[in-house]
Amino acid sequence: MICIITGDIIGSRKIKDSWLLNLKTALKVVSGRSHKWEIYRGDSFQLEVEPENAIRTAAYLKACIKVNKPADVRMGIGIGDLKNKRKKLSESSGDAFVHSGAAFDSLKQGKVNLAIKTDSVDFDEEINVLIKLSLIAMDSWGVVAAEMVKLALENNDLLQSELAAISGRTQSSVSEALKRAHYTEIMEMDRIYRKKLNQMILK
Repeated sequence: MICIITGDIIGSRKIKDSWLLNLKTALKVVSGRSHKWEIYRGDSFQLEVEPENAIRTAAYLKACIKVNKPADVRMGIGIGDLKNKRKKLSESSGDAFVHSGAAFDSLKQGKVNLAIKTDSVDFDEEINVLIKLSLIAMDSWGVVAAEMVKLALENNDLLQSELAAISGRTQSSVSEALKRAHYTEIMEMDRIYRKKLNQMILK
């Protein structure tokens, strides 16, 4: 079982190309050594990650793009089997790719920027409600909030005082930015997602 994230950049034509470098760097970070990602059609991308990392990865990519105000990102998460593995991600096939494409295609109709699709209707319904609630916070991240979420996700073992030292901000401003971003609640959603995913896989 794998996870495929299909996405595109909202408002890419209205801003400088700095978002492209940020996207490439972010994709390299989340894919690790696997390099299982592609950018195509200028502002669209596809990425393979471990299923349990889907929500965290989506939040990280969103933070990396929202640093480039007013850019944002739409993403469809698909979890399922991999049937034909090719050297190029876009040439591979399987349920994960079909689900990711379907989740991505549903975004405009659902008027949301993030959705998930798996083989389980009940799982999808439950997690998509959590995602919609999280988007109330994530869609409104400002540049500073996005920067702090990005930094916190990159250094999730560090204390806020250490994040402050890295960012050159005061601890209170880091704390305030993460509070404004609802970072704790989003990480709680990530924890519930991982738990529910594990339960679904074990069924």
